Amino acid sequence: MTLPNGSGVQATRAQAPQLVPQPRDPVTLVVRRRVRPGQQEAFESLVSGISDTLLRWPGHLGTGVVRPVPGQREYTMVVRFDDTANAASWEDSPERAEWLQRMAPLLDGETTLEQQPGLEFWFTPPGSPVLSQPRRWKMLVVTLLALYPTSLLLTVLIGPALAHLPLALRALLQAALVVSLMTYLIMPVATRGFRRWLQP
Repeated sequence: MTLPNGSGVQATRAQAPQLVPQPRDPVTLVVRRRVRPGQQEAFESLVSGISDTLLRWPGHLGTGVVRPVPGQREYTMVVRFDDTANAASWEDSPERAEWLQRMAPLLDGETTLEQQPGLEFWFTPPGSPVLSQPRRWKMLVVTLLALYPTSLLLTVLIGPALAHLPLALRALLQAALVVSLMTYLIMPVATRGFRRWLQP
C-alpha cells in the first residue's frame, strides 16, 4: 500500500506481517529514505529540524538517525511515541507534511515507513547516535517489578486449576500467559510509567 505524505515522494508501508498495536501501546516509527548523491549535508540539516519539531510533539519519546554505511545512501530515522494516537497525530500533521515537502527534492526513490508496536519500544537499531536504550540495570529493575507480581498473581489464580496437568505442560501454559500479559498489557504500562526514569 502506498501512502501520500504531503510531498512528491511516495511513502510505502512495509508488507511484512506485523503485530497490531493497541491504542495505549508505545509505537516506534521506522522511516527509510535514500538520499541523492551530494545532498547528504542538506538532508541532515532538515532531519535536525524535524528532530527539533518532534521534541515538542505530544507523546514523543525519542528520535534517532542511523546513517548509511560507506557506499550506501539510505538513512533510517526511528521515532518513538507513547501511543498510537500521538504517532498518528504526527503522521497526519501539517508540520510533518511541510518537512517532507522540503525534503522531497533531496530524495531518490520511495520512502518506506514501518510501524513497530509494543515491546519494540525497548530496541534501538545499532549505530543510532541519538536514540539510546535505557541502561540495562534500569530495564532489569522495571522488568522485575512487572514480572514478579504478574507471575505471582497468575500462580495464585490459575495454579490450582492447572494442578492436574503434567509439570511441563503446566509450566508452558503459565509461561505463555505471563509473556502475553507482559507484552500486550503490563510492559507498555510500565514503560510509560517509568519513562522519565528509564532515560539514560
